[in-house]
Amino acid sequence: MIKSTSAKSRLTLSCGAAALTAALALGAPALAQETTVGEVVVTAQKRSENLQDVPLSVASVSGERLQGLFAAGDDILTLSSRVPSLYAESSNGRVAPRFYIRGLGNADFDLAASQPVSVIMDDVVMENVVLKSTPLFDLDRVEVLRGPQGTLFGRNTTAGIVKFDTIRPSQSLAARGTATYGSYGTLTLDGGVGGALVDGLLAARASVLVQRRDDWIDNAFTNKNNALGGYEETAFRLQLLLTPTEDLSALLAFHNRSLDGTSAVFRANILTKGGNSLNGNYKRDKVFFDGGSGNPQSYDGSGASLRIEYKLPFATLTSISAYETTNGFSRGDIDGGNMTNGPGFIPFPSDTADGIKDLDQVTQEIRLASDLDGPLSWQVGAYYFDSRMVLRTDPGFVAPTELRHENTSWALFGQTSYQLAEAWKLTAGLRWTRDEKSLTNIVAPIPFAKVDVSDDQFSWDLSAFYTVSDTVGLYGRVASGFRGPTIQGRDVAFFGAPSVAQSETILSWEAGFKSELFDRRVRLNGAVFTYTVNDPQFTAVGGAGNIVQLLNAQEGQAVGFEVDGEWVVSENLVLTAGYSYADTEIQDNKLAVGVCAQCTITDPVNAQQRALVNGNPFPNAPEYIFDVTARFNLPIGNGGELFAFTDWNVQGKTNLFLYESKEFYSDGNFEGGLKIGYAREDGSWEVALFGRNITDESNIKGGIDFNNNTAFVNEPRVIGVSLTARLP
Repeated sequence: MIKSTSAKSRLTLSCGAAALTAALALGAPALAQETTVGEVVVTAQKRSENLQDVPLSVASVSGERLQGLFAAGDDILTLSSRVPSLYAESSNGRVAPRFYIRGLGNADFDLAASQPVSVIMDDVVMENVVLKSTPLFDLDRVEVLRGPQGTLFGRNTTAGIVKFDTIRPSQSLAARGTATYGSYGTLTLDGGVGGALVDGLLAARASVLVQRRDDWIDNAFTNKNNALGGYEETAFRLQLLLTPTEDLSALLAFHNRSLDGTSAVFRANILTKGGNSLNGNYKRDKVFFDGGSGNPQSYDGSGASLRIEYKLPFATLTSISAYETTNGFSRGDIDGGNMTNGPGFIPFPSDTADGIKDLDQVTQEIRLASDLDGPLSWQVGAYYFDSRMVLRTDPGFVAPTELRHENTSWALFGQTSYQLAEAWKLTAGLRWTRDEKSLTNIVAPIPFAKVDVSDDQFSWDLSAFYTVSDTVGLYGRVASGFRGPTIQGRDVAFFGAPSVAQSETILSWEAGFKSELFDRRVRLNGAVFTYTVNDPQFTAVGGAGNIVQLLNAQEGQAVGFEVDGEWVVSENLVLTAGYSYADTEIQDNKLAVGVCAQCTITDPVNAQQRALVNGNPFPNAPEYIFDVTARFNLPIGNGGELFAFTDWNVQGKTNLFLYESKEFYSDGNFEGGLKIGYAREDGSWEVALFGRNITDESNIKGGIDFNNNTAFVNEPRVIGVSLTARLP
């Protein structure tokens, strides 16, 4: 049974929901008739559809809201808590992000970790955690598909999908670019240009990203100023669109990224025993590292894809072939200080390096989707995935370990929709997936035999959509998902053995509404959900034994809701807001995990002093997320405007590990952004002042618990200027 919500949580839940509803609805009927929300087109079911007609919970981010999030050189993690039910964090700097949707994710920091949230870039799954950090630039939109997506997309996923679509080539000349410069020498150049190379036959688009920041954190142990904290990242994309006939098109894309910078900055003993507030050991611009060699990080990767579409008389045949490769490493002072003067007590030093050698991922999808008018539509397809890589771990006190990871998967899938009546539409999907993984020893302190795991299962979904009126719809959805068995070899480098988790399955129930109210001046969508995960794959990270071990809990349950809204208050003011709540619970009265060495455990412990985690929330599952944006413009002159845009997000209580303690959780984290400037009303150009994390909040984002009460925090405040231009 799901545990009851505390009084404080109920108050937060009620107040947040009431504030959101009131903000979007109060006074709307008195507004001018010409102010309406625009249509939002999504591809959540691999077809271009109006968001309001899709029978599942989807959030879409685009335009100025998306552009503002990346003004200060932030990476993909900036999306965390900017969309209801979406959270992300990383202990690996600008690579290897970990995503959570509706509370379900994986806290494993290993570079071969399996995650229940898939990242899809231009319809290609980015499976490895480093591939998930692919730079975001020249974007069209981001879609967050909440709940299991076990039928249509790439790798079967139990939690959901974060889906990115870039701007594609067109026959018309089109260009856009944004340049920003701010605190700490933070520079971002993001742009693309495209058009016809051969009229009616060949079009192209070239896109580029440059992001950099100066080192800005001093190392007080070595007395070196500006020792770390900076980065330089460049990326480009080239797309060629060939359309030899009206029925045939081929889109060929190449991309590359290069990153050199600082890995995660761990800070020793910034949490005081018995509490989770940052103490006097914390100084944003100072660390006390005796190891890590400056915490360097370097990654290079590239890829290519070919998308071919051929229109038959009754359907469209689509083939998507893709290849991804990457190499790189990170090194860090993991204990976050030194044994001489800490800060605080550090029992032993930890300086570790990890890297990927020759990651190669090949994917192939073939899909046939109906095009005929009528009550019936369908799509069927097949999918192939193959990934191979070598992981290198250097603990510093023993020779480096190298392990070969391999993963192969096949799938067959299909989906059909039928318009039963004018108001009723049913959609059903089915997928069979076969997943195989292996781990092979190349170099290890203790040899072990090759580990092989595999499984195959069916997953499915069924939904019904009821059209109440032209502006209101109701839907219900039940869906299952499957995540194949996983191998974790991290402990091999520390004289341990590989660990294995068996397959994870989920059954999710969801009911929601889609609405455009008050003469379409307000868009208000929402959903309530509950799900049960059988054999959820968790990772016991850290603890006094310093382990990284896969395990299965017996069961996990969750219940919650999310609301997304947009209100066009007037032709000069637009508000958006979102709120989500999730109550997650581990259900396994025998599951016990290692605990931190110097913190205060609030769980019961067994005879081996391991914490019994039954009833605890999932790791990194925020109790609630609230986000709000506002844009106000004041027309001046001939076709110009002064504008102000602001965005804020709040993250509720979030437990960092499987066990609960008084130290390792966060509560009430918030950040805000602001942009003020002048723009042409036709969108051709704008110039602005911007600020990210404008109140300079220091928010705990994660912890290192095996050695001391070490944690890491969010990015600092950045203030700067931006210039954006568009054609046409």
